[in-house]
Amino acid sequence: MFDVLKMNMCSPGRDVMDKQLIRKAVAQHPALVLQPFDALIGLEGFDALYTLCENVGGATIYIPTARKMFAECLAQEAMKEYNGFNHELLAKKYGYSARHLRRLLQDVYIK
Repeated sequence: MFDVLKMNMCSPGRDVMDKQLIRKAVAQHPALVLQPFDALIGLEGFDALYTLCENVGGATIYIPTARKMFAECLAQEAMKEYNGFNHELLAKKYGYSARHLRRLLQDVYIK
């Protein structure tokens, strides 16, 4: 998103979610992206950086990992694919443990 930030902050060996999978989930559920970062959806380069400055300029902010940022979007997508028996397969696809995915699916189902 930010061309100026061309650094890979992930350490080697750390699992990284599939960017295309996240992009698809966010496209389906843009309202679930955490604030104030939801204002950046659809923006690129200077516009994204300027919007970030307008929304949180001067504040100390925490920028969550992609996994945390898009967890609800991904859980919604997993819920669409869930058939009651495929939690192990979905956990592997979405990069979660089976137990954590069941917890996420339960949270989505309750909402």
